[in-house]
Amino acid sequence: MSENQTCVVVGASHAGVNFAFALRKAGWQGSIKLFDADPSLPYHRPPLSKAYLTSSDAIDKNLLKAAETYQKDDIELNLGVKVGRIERTAQVLHLENGEQVAFDKLVIATGARPFIPPIEGLDSASNLYPLRTAQDVENIRQAFAHSAQKRVVIIGGGYIGLETAASLKKLGGEVTVLEREQRILARVTAPYMSDYFQRLHADNGVAVATSKNVVRIETRDGENSVQCDDGTVYPADIIIVGVGIRVNTELAVQAGIEIDNGIKVNAQAQTSDENIYAIGDCTYHYNPHYQRFIRLESVQNAVDQAKVAAASICGQEVEYDTLPWFWSDQYDVKLQMVGLSQGYTDILVRDENEPKKFSVWYFKGDELLAVDAVNNAKAYVVATKFIKSGEQIDKAKLVDASVEFKPANLLSRVQVC
Repeated sequence: MSENQTCVVVGASHAGVNFAFALRKAGWQGSIKLFDADPSLPYHRPPLSKAYLTSSDAIDKNLLKAAETYQKDDIELNLGVKVGRIERTAQVLHLENGEQVAFDKLVIATGARPFIPPIEGLDSASNLYPLRTAQDVENIRQAFAHSAQKRVVIIGGGYIGLETAASLKKLGGEVTVLEREQRILARVTAPYMSDYFQRLHADNGVAVATSKNVVRIETRDGENSVQCDDGTVYPADIIIVGVGIRVNTELAVQAGIEIDNGIKVNAQAQTSDENIYAIGDCTYHYNPHYQRFIRLESVQNAVDQAKVAAASICGQEVEYDTLPWFWSDQYDVKLQMVGLSQGYTDILVRDENEPKKFSVWYFKGDELLAVDAVNNAKAYVVATKFIKSGEQIDKAKLVDASVEFKPANLLSRVQVC
C-alpha cells in the first residue's frame, strides 16, 4: 500500500460506507472515493418501512455517518453520480457524466433494486411506489397525507410489504395486502409463522388476501382499481409494490466478472478479478457453516463482508464466516431470526406462556438450522450459540416451558461425536 493508490467504491449504502471506514481503519493510506447515484447522504435502510415511514423526520435523522465524519477520515463522497461502466484492463471507472476515475482497487457495492412486475396498467397508475429508498418513502408520505380515504393496496406479502402495512395502518390507513402465493412469507418461513403473522395483521385491521395474482390496474380520475386473475377488484388511492428485488449486477456483467445468482466472490469478498471486490446484497458467497453458496439481503451481511474486504485489501489474512441473522418489526412484535431454515425436516415451537412470546426452531434431523424468535431475545441468543457450536439439543426439554431456558439445560445427553 502507498499514498498514491486509489480505492474506488461503487455504492454508498451499508456495505459501501462501512467498507470505506473499515478500509481506512485497517491502514489504507491512499485515497478512498465513494460513488452513489442517490443524492442523499448515506442513510439507514431498515427504518424506511418502519419508524421512518411513520415519522415526520427528515432523512438526516437516519444517516449512517455525519457529513463531517467522511471528511475526518478523508473519504471522498460523490453523491448523485451514476457509474456507466468498468474498464478492467485499464483499471478505469467511466462515469455517465463523461468523467473517468482510475483505481488500484475497486469495490462493487451496488446492492439491489425493487422488481416491478409486468402488470397491465401499472405504468399509468396513480400514486404507485416501490419502497427501497428515502425518496420512495417521501413519495408515500406525501401521497398518504393528501389522500382523503387513505386506501392502500400493497402487492406482495413479504417482510417489506408486511412492515409497510403495519406502519401505514398505524397512521390510519385502510390497508390491504395481496399475496400471490398460498400464504404470506412463503419463501422465507414455515406455515406456522405465516399463519401467525396473518392473524397478527388481521387482529390489527389489515386485510391480507393470499392466492391473489394481480393482472391489471385501471386508473380513472386518480383512483386505482387493482384487479386479480380470480375476478376480485380492490380500490386503491395508493399502491405499494413489494414483490422482491433484482440484483444490480449490470456493471459486473459488462466488465466480464463472474456472475452466479449475483456477483460471485471468494472468502475474501474478491471477484474473479483480483483487483475487484464485491460486498453486500449483490454478492453470491460461500457460507462455511451451511457449506453452500448463498446470497443474502441483510445489513448484517453487508457490514460483515465490508470488514472482510477491507482487511483483505490491506493484506490481512481473513475469511468470511458469519452466521446470518435478520429482524422484522411489526406492531408490537419484534421478530429476530438467526440461521437459514431451507432444508428443514421438522420444526418445534417453544411457547413461553406469555402473550406474543415464543420461538420456532427449524431442524434437519438433529441439526439445528435456524430459529425465529418472537419477542424473545433470549431464544435468539440461545439459538445462536447452539447453531454455532453444533451441539445437539434435547427436543423434549426444548418445548417444555418449565425447563429454564439455558443452553446447559437444553443439551442432549447423547452427543454426536
